[in-house]
Amino acid sequence: MKKLLLVALFASLSLVACKKNQAPEETPAPAQTAAPAENTAQTAEKAGVLKGIISPENQKAYSEGQKAAYMAGTHIKDKNADCAGCHGETGLLDDSETQVNEGCVGCHGDLDEMAEVTAKGEINPHKSHLGKINCTACHGGHEPSAIYCNNCHSFDIKISSEGQKPLLKKIDIEKYKNASSDVVENVDVLVIGAGGSGHIAALTAKNNGASVILVEKMPIPGGNSQLAAGGMNAAETIYQKALNIPDTKETMFQDTMKGGKNISNPDLVKVLADNSAGSMAWLTSIGAKLSAVNMGGGATYKRFHAPEGGAAVGSYLVNIYKDVAEKEGLDVRLNSPAVKLIVDETGAVKGAVIDGKHSGPYEIHAKSVVLTSGGFSANPDRVVSYRPEYTGMTTSNQPGATGDGLDLAKEADADFIDMKQIQIHPSIAVGSGTLITEAVRGVGAIMVNHEGNRFYDELSTRDKVSAAILAQPGKTAYLILDDNIRKSLNQIEGYFHLNLAKEAPTLEELAKLINVPAENLVNTVKEYNKAVDTKKDKFDKKPQTLEKKVEKGPFVAIEIAPGVHYTMGGVKINTDSQVINSKNEPIPNFYGAGEVTGGVHGANRLGGNSISETVTFGRIAGAKAAENAAK
Repeated sequence: MKKLLLVALFASLSLVACKKNQAPEETPAPAQTAAPAENTAQTAEKAGVLKGIISPENQKAYSEGQKAAYMAGTHIKDKNADCAGCHGETGLLDDSETQVNEGCVGCHGDLDEMAEVTAKGEINPHKSHLGKINCTACHGGHEPSAIYCNNCHSFDIKISSEGQKPLLKKIDIEKYKNASSDVVENVDVLVIGAGGSGHIAALTAKNNGASVILVEKMPIPGGNSQLAAGGMNAAETIYQKALNIPDTKETMFQDTMKGGKNISNPDLVKVLADNSAGSMAWLTSIGAKLSAVNMGGGATYKRFHAPEGGAAVGSYLVNIYKDVAEKEGLDVRLNSPAVKLIVDETGAVKGAVIDGKHSGPYEIHAKSVVLTSGGFSANPDRVVSYRPEYTGMTTSNQPGATGDGLDLAKEADADFIDMKQIQIHPSIAVGSGTLITEAVRGVGAIMVNHEGNRFYDELSTRDKVSAAILAQPGKTAYLILDDNIRKSLNQIEGYFHLNLAKEAPTLEELAKLINVPAENLVNTVKEYNKAVDTKKDKFDKKPQTLEKKVEKGPFVAIEIAPGVHYTMGGVKINTDSQVINSKNEPIPNFYGAGEVTGGVHGANRLGGNSISETVTFGRIAGAKAAENAAK
């Protein structure tokens, strides 16, 4: 498999001494040993590295042993290394850049070791919730380095070699309209998109006896799934039964239909609800334990399953998926966008053209293709084309969520559904793209406006809460919580780490800190605490959600505003995860799962149903794709 390696953000990599292979100072470390300076260019050219890769200006600098722009030149000058140290004797790199990253880790240490080196700053660039990712996700040998995390954050961190903010990774499908290649690989199942659905579909297909390749256009896997903060909805689970929660699959079905304003495909919703407990059991079987059960917006009962202690569910699950994929030898290819579907004269999908970062275009011929490429919330042009009123709105999504998979699906005459149904999430931290999980409200935080007053049920559906916030002065609101609520959810500490939360010993001092009338805030909290006692709330909050008072200091405030979060629409699928064409027929060999598909969530997705969908339909798509390949 294309091994996934342990390093995220090297701040000033060239200044960190090699740890694992370090030799006495007068003798270069074996892994970095170079030819004499006058032979550096000759060695590099022999490796096939200089020609066509390095700019003419930098070629001269490398040849003369000078410090050139970007990290390749820095390493040659400062470490007396040659190009072969990273590229090997052939000079060829695989698209996941496995060899280069093995060299980085071998010299500088893995993510944990580098985190010790860079622990002094306010933000530690090597301590990441994204888990195992390549060094080259941030550090470019022959291009400017870029802090990958700044796609979502705004960290002021120095990075070597003229760092810049990364840009959206959009694929121009039209450019590849006539693309083909003489380089062909054959496989049973090709999965396009390595988020939650993609990993699950690929692992399921592999466990069902199929040979599988999983491709991902971004330099790290995980997609939007790795950013999911809250939990996973499931009904009739062992965890609910242990807590005597009287939830049923039918209630989950009804809640989901109601939350989606009854335009969801009921057959798909029934699959989601009826298989949710089985999906939870499957997660448990691979080592994922979502035993903490909380309330989610629009739910009748507690069915929002999360890791014990309140860790973010997305990164928790995706890191487990990646570990399982590595152990099982799954072929995962990064920096490898699918740019064209291969469709025969009958309309059957036969594979895809992949444009590898280093290998260039090549074809993968497959007996089954599974599309799991995600939504398009990080593509503002596409969002605004459907919803002009969302112009200028921030997004909580990772930069790869640009909708390229929808363009691919068009090539196979796929039908689409609910494309205008785009969800805005009510609680994205003001001034950032960081999602404040719905679980914060689920464990007891209240929501106030700039006058210090509550104005809506905090656990209503996302569309209604978002609309209520946008109707307030300033179009933002504050989440208010106390120390007990803070300690009940680990993720809240992360918001302090990111400087998104403010605290004060008393409500009066907190009101002054966030510039709201202190008397109003104090009275609002008193009124809410009384509602907890009486189980009667003026905004008709469900009695079972009125559990925790806001009473113990220090008190915390987080300013929030709605942002583009999820695209409910996508390719049309049936209950076997087959993609449906414009004639309302299944497209042969073509399957879909996750946010790239439509029909499950209707006009509004309930929090917790996305993770549930990725597991349930990812498993179905993988199993059906393997079954189709076997035929």
